[in-house]
Amino acid sequence: MTYRQRLSLFIFIDSCIILSSILFSRLLVTSELYLAMLPVVITITAILLSHLIFAYRLSLYRKAWEYASIGELILILKTVSYSLLTTAGLHFLFFQTVYPRAIAVIWMMNLLVIGGSRFIWRIYRDNYLIQSETNKRTLIIGAGAAGTMVARQLLNNYDTDLLPVAFIDDSPRKQRLDIFGIPVVAGVDQIQKYVEKLNIENIIIAIPSLSRKGIQNIFQECAKTDAKTQILPMLEDLVTGKVSVTQFRDVKVEDLLGRDPVDLDIDQISDYVHNQIILVTGAGGSIGSEISRQIVRFKPRQLILLGHGENSIHAIEMELRETYADMNVDIRTEIADIQDDQKMIDVFNFYHPDVVYHAAAHKHVPLMERNPEEAVKNNVIGTFNVAKAASWSNTGRFVMISSDKAVNPTSVMGATKRLAEIIIQNMNKVSETKFVAVRFGNVLGSRGSVIPIFTKQIENGGPVKVTHPDMVRFFMTIPEASSLVIQAGALTEGGEIFVLDMGEPVKIVDLAQNLIKLSGHNMEEIGVEFTGIRPGEKLYEELLKDEEIEKEQVYPKIHLGRATDMIMDDIEEIIDNYHHLDKATLREQLLILANNERLPRPGSPVSITS
Repeated sequence: MTYRQRLSLFIFIDSCIILSSILFSRLLVTSELYLAMLPVVITITAILLSHLIFAYRLSLYRKAWEYASIGELILILKTVSYSLLTTAGLHFLFFQTVYPRAIAVIWMMNLLVIGGSRFIWRIYRDNYLIQSETNKRTLIIGAGAAGTMVARQLLNNYDTDLLPVAFIDDSPRKQRLDIFGIPVVAGVDQIQKYVEKLNIENIIIAIPSLSRKGIQNIFQECAKTDAKTQILPMLEDLVTGKVSVTQFRDVKVEDLLGRDPVDLDIDQISDYVHNQIILVTGAGGSIGSEISRQIVRFKPRQLILLGHGENSIHAIEMELRETYADMNVDIRTEIADIQDDQKMIDVFNFYHPDVVYHAAAHKHVPLMERNPEEAVKNNVIGTFNVAKAASWSNTGRFVMISSDKAVNPTSVMGATKRLAEIIIQNMNKVSETKFVAVRFGNVLGSRGSVIPIFTKQIENGGPVKVTHPDMVRFFMTIPEASSLVIQAGALTEGGEIFVLDMGEPVKIVDLAQNLIKLSGHNMEEIGVEFTGIRPGEKLYEELLKDEEIEKEQVYPKIHLGRATDMIMDDIEEIIDNYHHLDKATLREQLLILANNERLPRPGSPVSITS
């Protein structure tokens, strides 16, 4: 219905109500129905016109009455009162008399009938139409400010298919109360009981300030039910207006890590990044691209995105230029292979970067087992090339991304990352550049991560393939890992191995089961299949060797590992001779070196730690 149609309808309804109330009041006060008398005509005209004028001035006819509340009732009260006071004044002006009883009856009739005509539509919609059209009974977890806001919006939003029927809240002060007619039934431990009792189809977690550990605990209870579980957006998104309280999202694996957000020392980071020339290798990858996104916010003078894949570099360049156009950062791109030492020298001599984040690497364990020579070329020689170019161009800081697989490595990937750590620690001894390695575990959502693999298997109907029931890994999100890498760069004095606090290890089979639940399926539908440990894999990963461990954290969630003895002569021998070795021999020698043993010389026995 258009505004003009609504206006005409309400004018007609109000006119009928006012005439009826005048007729009723005259019958009640004088027992007469004759309305042709001049005073009565003037009274009717005055009431009608003044009511319409005041209703227009107070915007009474602009209100959407399906959302009517106390505010709209006050407007009706004002309109009716002002119109009758005006009529009484005019009647006294023309006839020097007023009929208080008639005015009082008309006032009460207009207020009751006009107000009732408006509110009856909302009552009908709330109690009949909405409940009959809605087929998703919803349980809201959290009866605080956010939860009540969600309930109000769901009750007032007739486009949604969610009907709130109960709250869950651990606060004893709120339990057994009604909020907007919705009961607070119990605490989190009773979710399963009330989902079954109330036939709940949808659960909304409405606690924006909840820690990830808290979300994990609630989700474990929700996972015992068949209801779909969603979560309210982050509090900052609600406050800034990016999303509304009815834009719920599905719970993600990242929400279940049980890790709180990282608090960065913004001033410390800004001191070494702001107005500097920053170069990121592997800038098109998961970690490199996220480091680039976060670095732009500190307004470096120039940001060089270096990578081997033109599509990924182009994608991150376009994203940064569009998203951070107001930062006025000079963004450059270099399509280059870190295995090309002359190209690295040319790039560094041209830009003279102040800070380098070296994220380029081969990281896929099974692939590197089958192609150890490629792991050497990219992870060892490539790192050496970039490190030497940084040193020759007098770069201030060089931050290398390492891996927990570099600790007591049993894989080619882990061994080459350990050798890369040794290279940059050695470079730190002979260079003015501050070299540092940052070691962490798996990141959720990165290329090669188990998450997209499991998700694809679930989409295909399962089963989800897990290597071993006891396999555990450390996980963190890409933004968190990237933030801590940037923070570590601010802390370095040169030569350290910083280790990010990865929290508690996660069983891969639990991760798979959570993903199945989050996708809306159950274990019977998808299932889990154990395939056996792949070459180079371990049941668990470590972040520090025993001899590397420092007890104190240098920053929240960042540990410092002690430097160990370095064997650069053997590494250089591997670099010189790897292309003459067969895959098995090369793999064997890489593991020997990475586990702090010397390469066998002619006539000496071979020893390998695995």
